[in-house]
Amino acid sequence: MRLRAQRRLSRGHVRLAGECLGVSERTVWRWLAQADAEPRMAACPGARSVDRFEVMSQVRVLLAYWRGNASAVHRQLVVRARAAAGEPVTAVPGGALMEAVPLLDPVPSLSTFLRAVRRDLTAGERAGLARGPEAARAHDVFGRRPRLWRNHTWEADHVQAPLVVYADGELVRPWVTWSIDVATKAITGTAVTPGHPSRASILAALRAAVLRTGSYGPAGGIPEHVRVDRGRDFLSKTVLAAFTDLETKFEDLPAYSPHLKGTVENLNRCADRMLFAVLPGYTLTPKPRRAKKKPDPDEPPVPLTFAEFTAEVLDWARWWNTEHRPAGLAGRTPLDVWQADPTPLSDIPEAALWGLMLEDDGRVRKLSSHGVRWRGRDYLGAWMAGQAGRHVRIRHMPHHDHEIEVCNPAGRHLGTAHLADAATPEQLDELRRTRTVRARCLREDAKKAEALRRQRFAPATSPTPAQRLGAITATEADQELAAASDSDMAALALPDLIPPAPPPDDWNTPASLRPVTRKEKR
Repeated sequence: MRLRAQRRLSRGHVRLAGECLGVSERTVWRWLAQADAEPRMAACPGARSVDRFEVMSQVRVLLAYWRGNASAVHRQLVVRARAAAGEPVTAVPGGALMEAVPLLDPVPSLSTFLRAVRRDLTAGERAGLARGPEAARAHDVFGRRPRLWRNHTWEADHVQAPLVVYADGELVRPWVTWSIDVATKAITGTAVTPGHPSRASILAALRAAVLRTGSYGPAGGIPEHVRVDRGRDFLSKTVLAAFTDLETKFEDLPAYSPHLKGTVENLNRCADRMLFAVLPGYTLTPKPRRAKKKPDPDEPPVPLTFAEFTAEVLDWARWWNTEHRPAGLAGRTPLDVWQADPTPLSDIPEAALWGLMLEDDGRVRKLSSHGVRWRGRDYLGAWMAGQAGRHVRIRHMPHHDHEIEVCNPAGRHLGTAHLADAATPEQLDELRRTRTVRARCLREDAKKAEALRRQRFAPATSPTPAQRLGAITATEADQELAAASDSDMAALALPDLIPPAPPPDDWNTPASLRPVTRKEKR
């Protein structure tokens, strides 16, 4: 009763002491109880009487083995301690690592072990052990680069739109290639490809970014520095040569480091949420269980055509530059920040830029009466009349083999040449259908072969050998083996049915081959 009265009288003081020391009221009462039981503890309240358990290197290895499952590691530590003490233990998963498990004496309780894991391992380490390096990177801290001036640094990247569009009668997933100015957040150039992008997509986007005339302006010009990832198309000789001619510093970032080009990665995320998600044909939206019986005539066609999708992307890029106000620009649009920057711009004439965006064939050729020969094909142009025998060089856009650009050996443009005897659209459609049917047949054959290779086994409830399923009669087995043997043309060949003709008289025929040759007619 007296102790309760003292607690009632001093509760306010205990609460105040806890607030001053940064601990709870319950902790202060526990310290007072320890001081009453052991007077020597009054000098250092809250001190531990035993050493605190810490996660050692061997325990870290076990945590990595169990993918961050601390409870499983604690169970294995308990089993290891019982086995060392001579107690009978049952087998546990991971028993092969029993010798590598450290022997702890005593083994801490589960709550103490979990508390030590949370204390000694950072949140990034725990996430990395459980879900891999990508999850650990989400807990890292990255510094911000200083904001410099316009056209000092660009970031370029590809992004695949999570939707399907109609391109030449087929459903494809388009890709968008664009570059963004880091200082002003302005999109400088955009190119859309109906399918996987290539270096041609990069060159088209780069040309749109450098030009500032017409619909390409006003943001653009020659950048001082460009950051890209390690894509093979970005590291191609043509793209590197284009940046070298522009005197632009090209930096290829390490693999799996999207944080090093966060501006364009943020642009990709914004495009997904602000543009792609609201367009028809978006593939990440769950489909309803039952489709509408009568489609609404006011709804746009699903999905869009490639031309309509390209128009949507270009309109959104224009909205981003002129109306969108990112949080880092203090309420201004990227175009406002661009125009307010007094940094002088470096431009290049469109005629000079034209040559930088094309690949050089590297050879000097001669015009013939059939035009110019390139890759085993003839290319013709109306401007070639009367110029047969002239030496020329060929420049072309990657993968655009329907037309080429012809220059003189000094590099001056002469004209465009188109593929002679090109297939008609009807022929191309028929060829495409034939290839599609052939590919479908190959897929069906591969599926049948996979079904033959796939074996079913009986389920087991005890440690017994695997038992194959799928009974077959002896007649069926003989028929299948006979069909397989008949398909072997080498086994069906009869090389001795028609003997070879006799060799000429001046040949020295070996004696072993004379009996198999056909005798001459008398």
